[in-house]
Amino acid sequence: MDVKTEEQRDVKRKIDLDTILVEEIGQFGKFQLRTYVLAVIVAIFVAWGSTEYVFTTARISTRCVIPECDGDQPEWSPYWLPNALPLASNQISLDNCQRFGNVSVLPRLVDSDTCPSSLFDRSRRLPCDEYVYENTNTVVYDFELACMEWARTLIGTIRTLGAVVALPVTGYISDRWGRRVALSITAFNSGWLGVLRYWAGTYIGFTVSEFIEAVVGSGCYTSAYILMMEFMGPKYRVAAGASMMTFFSVGQILMALIAWALPYWKHLTLALYIPQLFTISYFWLISESARWYMSKGRFEESEALLKKAARVNGRQLSDKSLEALRQNAIEEAKRRALESETASQEWLVMTVFRHKRVLLRCIVAPIWWITSTFISYGLTVNAVNLSGNMYINYMLVASAEIPGQWVAVYLLRKIGRKPVLILSFWSCAACQIAYVFIPEGYHEISLTVYLVAKFSIAMEVVAVYIYTAELYPTVRRQSLFAFTSMIGRVGSMLAPLTPAFGEQWFEELPFVLFGSMALLAGALIFLTPETRGTKLPDTFEEANNIGRNVDKTEK
Repeated sequence: MDVKTEEQRDVKRKIDLDTILVEEIGQFGKFQLRTYVLAVIVAIFVAWGSTEYVFTTARISTRCVIPECDGDQPEWSPYWLPNALPLASNQISLDNCQRFGNVSVLPRLVDSDTCPSSLFDRSRRLPCDEYVYENTNTVVYDFELACMEWARTLIGTIRTLGAVVALPVTGYISDRWGRRVALSITAFNSGWLGVLRYWAGTYIGFTVSEFIEAVVGSGCYTSAYILMMEFMGPKYRVAAGASMMTFFSVGQILMALIAWALPYWKHLTLALYIPQLFTISYFWLISESARWYMSKGRFEESEALLKKAARVNGRQLSDKSLEALRQNAIEEAKRRALESETASQEWLVMTVFRHKRVLLRCIVAPIWWITSTFISYGLTVNAVNLSGNMYINYMLVASAEIPGQWVAVYLLRKIGRKPVLILSFWSCAACQIAYVFIPEGYHEISLTVYLVAKFSIAMEVVAVYIYTAELYPTVRRQSLFAFTSMIGRVGSMLAPLTPAFGEQWFEELPFVLFGSMALLAGALIFLTPETRGTKLPDTFEEANNIGRNVDKTEK
C-alpha cells in the first residue's frame, strides 16, 4: 500500500525532463559537455559563413587610368596623380571614380614622369573609362566592381535574405526528421557549397552561390543551439546561450586572423569552408534530442538516450522516473493538442487585436528587432571601412561584443529588462552621434567610440531576446516570437547596404541612421511593462495584465 501511494505521488508530481536533469542525470556533466563543445564549433563555423563576405567582397581603392600619362603597367600612386584626379568628398583623399578632363579635345601622350596639371581642365570631371586597383584581393577586382558600390554591397543583402529563407526550411527539417539530422545536413551543406564558390567566375554566379549556401546551410546555428539547450539543465541555460553568442564572436575574430594571413578571396574561401566538411560526422558524433524523441512518441529511444546520458555522467536513472516521464509526456501531448484545437478556433490576429496591450507589443517589438539587427550587423560590416588596419579593426569590433553579452546577463538579473534595454539603446545612440562629429585624424578616439557602440548593442541583443519572449503568452509565444524575429531580419538585410548609403549620399549617413533608430527604439521601451520577477504568462489575459498585478511570482 505504501509503495503504491509513493508511485502515485511520483506520477502526480508530474516529473518532466528538467526534473530528471536536475535530480538524476545532472545539469551539466560529461554528456552535456560533449554536446556543448560540438555546438560551439558550429557557432564558430556559422560566424565564418555568415560574415565572410565582409572580406571576400571588401572595397578596394581604385583610381582612373590616365592614358595620357600611365604606361602599359600603371603604378598605383605616381607623384603626378593630384594633377589628374580631383579630391574626394572628404577633401583629403583623391577621388576613386573620377578624373579631370583634358584641356584639348584629343588626348596628348606625354612622358609619364612629367604629367603636368596644364594637361587637364580642372573644371571638368569625367567618370573613369578604366581603373587601376590598389590590390587584387577581393571579388571587386575579379568581377570589375570598381565604383559599383550598390552591386558590391548587394551581395551581403542577398546572403542575409538566404538566411531568412533558411529559418522555416531548417525548422521543418528539425521538427520532421530531428535536430541531429538538421544540424549535420545544414552544416555540411554550408561547407561543400562554400568550397564550390571557389570556382565562381561571374558576379551572378558568386551571388547565387552565397544565396543558396545561406538557404540550405545557415540554419545549422539554430539546430545546434536547440540541441544543446534541450539537454542542458535549467541552471546553466542562460550561460550556455550567452556562450554560444560569445563563440560566434570568437569565430569572427579567428576569421579576421585567417583573412589577414590569406587576403586573396579564393584562398580565404577554401580556408574557411574546407574544415566545415567534417560536420557530416555530427550525425554519428552527437546524440539526438530526447525531447524530440518524446514529442514523436518514440519513448524507447528517448529512455535509452537518457540512460546513456546518466551513465556518461556517472549517475543512476531509475525506471520509475522514466515511467513517470513517459506519462507526463503523453499528458502534455494531449494538452498541446487541445490548446492547438482551441487556439485554431479564433484567428491569431483577431485575438491580438482584442488585447490592446499585447497588440502594442506586437507593434513595437519588431522595431526593437529591426534596430537591433540593423545596428549590430551594420557596425560589423562597416568595421572594415574604418581608417587603419581593417583586420585589426574587425577583430576589435568583434571582441567588443563578448563583454557586452556577459554584462547583459549580469544586469538583467540585477536591475531588470527595461533599464538594460534603455541603457544599451541610448548609450549606442550617443556613441553614433558622437562618432559623426569626431574630426578626421582622431583615429583612436573614433575607434573607441565605435567599440563602445558595439559593446552597447551586444548588450541589447541578449536582452531583447529574453524580454520579447517574456512579453508574449505561452499559448502563442512561438508564433508571436517568430513573427517579431522575422520582421527584425529586415534590419540585417539592410545593414550590408549601409556602405553604399554613405557612398551615395554622405559618408556619415549610416551612423546617423544607427543613432536615430537607437534613440527611437530606446524610447519605445517605456511603452511596455517590466517582466523581471514576474510569472511567464500562459494566456492572453495574463500577458495583457503584466505590470498591472501587485503580486509577482519569481520565475
